[in-house]
Amino acid sequence: MNSALNPLNNVVDFNASALENKELKERTPPHNLEAEAALLAALLHNNLAYEQISDILAPEHFCQEVHGKIYQAIGNLIERGQVADAITLKNFFEQDQVLQEMGGPQYLMQLVQSLISVINIRNYAELIYDLYLRRQLIDLGENVVNDAFTPSLEVPATQQIEKAEQRLFDLATVGQSDRGFVPFSRALTLSISSAETAFKRDSHIVGVTTGLRDIDKWLGGLHPSDLIIIAGRPSMGKTALATNIAFNAARASLKQTQGGGVVGFFSLEMSSEQLATRLLAQEAGVSSDKIRRGEITQTHFPKFLDVGRELADLPLYIDDTPALSVSALRTRARRLKRKFGLDLLVIDYLQLLHSSHVTGKASENRVQEISEITRNLKGLAKELDVPVIALSQLSRAVEQREDKRPQLSDLRESGSIEQDADVVGFVFREEYYESRKEPSENTDKHREWQENMDRICNTAEFIIAKQRHGPVGTVKLYFEGALTKFGDLDQTHA
Repeated sequence: MNSALNPLNNVVDFNASALENKELKERTPPHNLEAEAALLAALLHNNLAYEQISDILAPEHFCQEVHGKIYQAIGNLIERGQVADAITLKNFFEQDQVLQEMGGPQYLMQLVQSLISVINIRNYAELIYDLYLRRQLIDLGENVVNDAFTPSLEVPATQQIEKAEQRLFDLATVGQSDRGFVPFSRALTLSISSAETAFKRDSHIVGVTTGLRDIDKWLGGLHPSDLIIIAGRPSMGKTALATNIAFNAARASLKQTQGGGVVGFFSLEMSSEQLATRLLAQEAGVSSDKIRRGEITQTHFPKFLDVGRELADLPLYIDDTPALSVSALRTRARRLKRKFGLDLLVIDYLQLLHSSHVTGKASENRVQEISEITRNLKGLAKELDVPVIALSQLSRAVEQREDKRPQLSDLRESGSIEQDADVVGFVFREEYYESRKEPSENTDKHREWQENMDRICNTAEFIIAKQRHGPVGTVKLYFEGALTKFGDLDQTHA
């Protein structure tokens, strides 16, 4: 008889499964009460030992509730400059029901008498903390299972995955963001090391290169933990500039040259295919507009294949999910860094993000929402220790002025963009505006206009309006509109 159809097999399998489930239910969460008691005894014996463990251990990390309460009481007394021992703690616990169940104040005396060693207190703290993380991991797994079993139209499965991943990452990195005090000597050593790195590089930059010589000179490269805002009116080329910078940094990594790195690009406006078409057009020297409309010839394809082979391993990762929340963006950026590494993050563009914490009418809360988004992006730059470039729109006030060059006051919807950013740069192309002012031909005004157009043709300005750690000013760039490509401008023949 086929074993798959044998009912006895099913009974055996069922019984084995039931037995296994019973064993799982009987398992207790990982803990070590002896280590907890030994640590408390060491603290009661020598209060100075508290300084060795207070940075990694909190009351909630103890499995036994009463141990957590004793630890907190010890900490409170020590931080107030008082002695913490069985006598001074007695009054704290005479009325405590949990301690009474453990034997009352006599339990404190038992702890003192159970002292093993003060030398191993750091090891005890690390063990208690590790077991706490394991219990949290078990709770997280149970919550994930329970959430998955609970159907909800408002919370799709993808959102449950992001929530679980967020909690898992928070659990993995808990305590890492709280660095505490850093001795000045260590900070000074890091500063000198950065200066030495910049000195040894031909480009004299620290961090990630933009691939544009003059911008690198002004900014010193894109520095870790910096939030860089690139803003401009429509058709100025802010997306093109951000794409160029991302591509240049990724290609530098591919060629193993200085200042390169892994780049994550969140494109909330354009698809990944459109971005790839732009980069293909730049490298192949063919207009992206012609590629899109199919106005190419057979001779173009060998160029496309050569470029494709060259860039196949480019460490540039594009996420074109529309209408992302800032929390989902943070989760995906963390995931990218964990899987492939991350050296630069680009977001196109800031106003297309939304925050899940701001409720009410969008128009009434938009300023508050943008403020929260920029704070989170700055926090993300510090947390991941990478530069974050976020593109931003400008208000229409620019169009009402004779001089169309943007100013900080033109940043749309929130002053917090200027406040939170380490660098604010504006993309400006005078050629765009001047080309729309063409006067009648064969006139003096037309000749003047033509001379001006010849002067500003294929040029752009990157206006550094704010730089927290450096000068402000204007960088002249070359811009080829057909290829949407920025490059260094030859100033000697300009």
